[in-house]
Amino acid sequence: MTAFFPAGLAVVTREGCGLCEQMFEDLHELGLRAALPPISAIDLQSDPGLEQRFVLEVPVLLLDGLVVCHGRLDAALLQRTLLERAS
Repeated sequence: MTAFFPAGLAVVTREGCGLCEQMFEDLHELGLRAALPPISAIDLQSDPGLEQRFVLEVPVLLLDGLVVCHGRLDAALLQRTLLERAS
């Protein structure tokens, strides 16, 4: 099985991950101040390839399938990346 990454923002997460919950909270807070694409969650255990690639980096924030940051939200980097994509 090959991982499918949805368009927009996706967080690779795993059940019971406190850092993952914090990433979603931080994205929500950022979304109150700035326009963000739709955000989805991808379960790390849904694909062996995901587990192999991201097991030590969860949560991982992806934009259109490309890694933006992992561990904690880097809001400044995300906003710069979104601006670059828009232009």
